[in-house]
Amino acid sequence: MKKTLILVLLGLVSFPAYATSEAQAARYFDSIKTDPLRLYMFLRKFPKGGDLHNHLAGAIYAEDLIGYSKGDNFCVDNNTLGVSINPQCPAAQQLANAPNNPPFYRSIINTWSMSDFVPGIQSGEAHFFATFFKFIPIVGYHTGQVLSAVISRAGADNVDYLELMIDAKELGLNGKADDINTVATQVGWDGNLAQLRQKLLQQGLDKIVAKIPARLDSAEKTVRAQLQCGVASADAGCKVKVRYLYYAVREFSPVQVFANLLTGFEIAKKDPRFVGVNIVAPEDGPTAVKDYKLHMQMFNYLHQVYPQVHISLHAGELASTNVPPEILRNHIRQAIEIGHAERIGHGVSIAYEDNAEQLLQEMAAKKIMVEINLTSNLSILGIEGKQHPLPLYMRYHVPVALSTDDEGVLRTELTREYQRAVLTYNLDYPTLKQLSRNSIIYSFLPATEKTQLQQQLEQQFIVFENSFK
Repeated sequence: MKKTLILVLLGLVSFPAYATSEAQAARYFDSIKTDPLRLYMFLRKFPKGGDLHNHLAGAIYAEDLIGYSKGDNFCVDNNTLGVSINPQCPAAQQLANAPNNPPFYRSIINTWSMSDFVPGIQSGEAHFFATFFKFIPIVGYHTGQVLSAVISRAGADNVDYLELMIDAKELGLNGKADDINTVATQVGWDGNLAQLRQKLLQQGLDKIVAKIPARLDSAEKTVRAQLQCGVASADAGCKVKVRYLYYAVREFSPVQVFANLLTGFEIAKKDPRFVGVNIVAPEDGPTAVKDYKLHMQMFNYLHQVYPQVHISLHAGELASTNVPPEILRNHIRQAIEIGHAERIGHGVSIAYEDNAEQLLQEMAAKKIMVEINLTSNLSILGIEGKQHPLPLYMRYHVPVALSTDDEGVLRTELTREYQRAVLTYNLDYPTLKQLSRNSIIYSFLPATEKTQLQQQLEQQFIVFENSFK
């Protein structure tokens, strides 16, 4: 006993009482970080900050969508397994009846998600992007319920903040009078973007924009009711702060893409719940490739008109096996230097960019964060492990944060994204905390709200680490 006391006084032996709670949490983490299940249990409780790359339509599970369909007359096409409204739908094809036919039910889930998917005749990318067209009509009919489920799961997963990508159709604005693409087609393409902006607003785009806040109000009212916010039994999701990024689809015609981007910038200017704009759809699609620079020029123009609106861009979601080499050379650079991207979604092809090292240094200097989506990149592009650039970004001190992308379609959650990162790249505990902090630091929240969330996150770290004393 006397010998042990002497050793302690000399600092040669340490006991938990002499260690900080952070150090104890780190030691425990090191002891279980190669054990997937114990690691998951640790990370489930770990404060994960925000999820900055999350598509609302892709975040919901197919099982939820089927459950919402009662009384909606949604009919399942026997060939595609996509849905449409059909009051005359045979009972066997009614989506609401699918749970009564387990094989049919399972085939719908597998078709609407990556569940049980095995690459073969169809690639992971083709299967993934085909899912949305099959179920997206349901989202617009049930925006509030979809939001409720996504926010509830985030709260249960110890997530404080969501930036959800959403568009007018997902808010139920899908009638002919509210169709942005119809307005765009009526106006027609004009290479003078300033003139085109005025024509679109005058043709009725401004009226569609004006309807968006009320639609979102209704959806958020449903969320508060379903999650019982404000009462003792409130769902954990009630504590999650939610903001939105409006998106355009890059595979539409130029006038349609511009009209949807303009809608996003207009609503972000008018409604503080919309904190930025993005562009989505396969980056290697024929129209996306052909019009990529044009799309970046659209962002450049709109940034000049709406300088206060934040921009995050899907860029570099490309694999060398999917496109000719020249397509890999400049998408990320154009997104940053022409499109004014403050954050990059995916950024997988960074190493193939011309002057990649200089671009990485530029991203680090400008603090352009990369939204890392590990499960998505594996499922869609087949890229993982040493082929993924997460360690490369970290080596060059480019800020990164983990996100889910489309957690319902991909069958993942933010905890599992952290788990995959740790198991693949042997991350240490300080790095985990920095990833979590980055997800708040590089959010598009106003400064005051961001500071509040940062302080909240630091308090959560203290409580979490004290549990290891």
